[in-house]
Amino acid sequence: MQAVRSVFIPKWSSDVRLDGKTAIITGANVGIGKETAKDLASRGARVILACRDMAKGEQAARDIMREVKGAKVVARQLDLTDTKLICQFAENIYNTEKALHYLINNAGVAMCPYATTADGYEMQFGVNHLGHFFLTFLLLDLLKHSAPSRVINLSSIAHTMGKIQFDDLSGEKNYHPVRAYAQSKLANILFTRELAKRTEAMGVMAYSVDPGAVNTEITRHMRRPLVDVIRTFSFMLKTPAEGAYTTVYCIVSPENQLLTGGHYKSVQNAVTVAVILKIS
Repeated sequence: MQAVRSVFIPKWSSDVRLDGKTAIITGANVGIGKETAKDLASRGARVILACRDMAKGEQAARDIMREVKGAKVVARQLDLTDTKLICQFAENIYNTEKALHYLINNAGVAMCPYATTADGYEMQFGVNHLGHFFLTFLLLDLLKHSAPSRVINLSSIAHTMGKIQFDDLSGEKNYHPVRAYAQSKLANILFTRELAKRTEAMGVMAYSVDPGAVNTEITRHMRRPLVDVIRTFSFMLKTPAEGAYTTVYCIVSPENQLLTGGHYKSVQNAVTVAVILKIS
C-alpha cells in the first residue's frame, strides 16, 4: 500500500533553517496547521499557534515541544468569526512581538450547515476569507516592519467551482455548502493576487496554496455518501504532514524561485513540489 501511495504522494524535504524568524499560523491546533507549525519549529522559527480553542492550542504547543527539541511555540487565542476578537488578537501580537516574518492563513471550515459570523456574514466566507483578510490588514504594518516577509493563504482546488456572490455575501438567498466553500477558496486566491500587487514594493510577498486532498478534520461536516467515499479511500489521501509540504515550500524557497501573487499546488514532481497557476 505504501508503494501505491508513493506514486501519488511524493516525498519532499528541505534543510533550510529559520532561526530568528517568527511565524503565525491560524488553526494550528490540528491538521495541516499543526504539522506546518511543527516543521517551522524544527527549523528554529518561533511559532505562534493562533487557535479558537485555547485548550487544544496549548495541547498542540505541548505536543510540538515534546516532539521537537528546543521548539519555541506558544498558543494565542484567535476567533475568526468575530472582528472584535480579531482586533484583540492583533493588539496582543503588537504588544508581545517585535517582528512577524510569516503569516500563514490556514484555518478554515468546509461545507458546514448554514450559519453566520458575529458580523452577519455566511460562516465559510466569513472565516475562510473575510476573517483572514481582516487579520492580514491588521498585521500588515508588522509584516512590513519585518520585511522581507510572506503571507501564505491556504486555498483549495474547489476554487475552480467558485463564484463570488456579491449580492448575497450573507448566503441568505440561496445557500449551498459546497458553493459557499468554493466561493471562499476563490476569494483566498483573488485576495492573494491583489495583496501581492500592493505589498511587493514593501517587501511583503503573498502566495496562495492548494495542499491537495488531505485527511483532516475539515471533512467533519460532510454527509453521506460523500463521507463514506472519503473514508473508503482515505489511504490515498495525504497525511496532514504531507499536506503541509506546499505551505512550507512557499516559506523556505528563495524569493527568486517564487512569483508573488502566484497560486501553488502540489504536483507529482518531488523536486519542484509546486506549480504556479495565475488567474487572468
